[in-house]
Amino acid sequence: MLSVGLHTCVYLWSACNSQVVKLCDLATDGDSVTSVQWADKGDLLAVGTNKGITQIWDVHAQKRLRELTGHSSRIGCLAWNMDLICSGSRDRFIIQRDIRQPAQYAERRLNAHRQEVCGLKWSPDRQYLASGGNDNQVLVWSLRRNDPCQVYTEHNAAVKALAWSPHHHGLLVSGGGTADRCLRFWNTLTGQSLHCIDTGSQVCNVAWSKHSSELVSTHGYSYNQVIIWKYPSLQPVTKLTGHQYRVLYL
Repeated sequence: MLSVGLHTCVYLWSACNSQVVKLCDLATDGDSVTSVQWADKGDLLAVGTNKGITQIWDVHAQKRLRELTGHSSRIGCLAWNMDLICSGSRDRFIIQRDIRQPAQYAERRLNAHRQEVCGLKWSPDRQYLASGGNDNQVLVWSLRRNDPCQVYTEHNAAVKALAWSPHHHGLLVSGGGTADRCLRFWNTLTGQSLHCIDTGSQVCNVAWSKHSSELVSTHGYSYNQVIIWKYPSLQPVTKLTGHQYRVLYL
């Protein structure tokens, strides 16, 4: 099942029969969709909105289960960790909630970014959350602390692209925007900066292979490429071209 947010609507596309179903339309609320994220089990979908609301939907019943407020501006990124949903907003806050609990008892607000939060990723062991912001920072948060345990300020542009290695415990990669263009690798256990490579283009997204020590990065200005890298040599395996505009998603 693929979820797609377009303006005020969220659509679901089934790979089994190629049917498309409209899950919701926020036009009646004067709102629009700014992010979507599936829960780990694939039964729930979180929808972030321009007004700063997080909606939780049961996709099988096509029913809205929760509407979570707390942000004062758009939600640009979402990340699930079992029953926890984290939202990152233009208001600079990250809000973590347990959807099993009443909102007033299950909210944790993380405040260290100075500008919009534009990237969120949980570590494979579910103990650490990485966040990237328009303030050019990468922050790492422990599940049990309200202040970041690691702060990285080496990027020179906004950081949206984040990915944790499934092969190396504590290894995080982040990618910077147009004024930065770099992939940076961090040992989040020690705080050490491990590697930095200038990709030549804005880094829009990054993901690790589940089966080999390789990763893929997608790019915008100026080459709009998809690049596969070996790790730790950081030699490019291949560079894929063909997109005319930036490649935002993987």
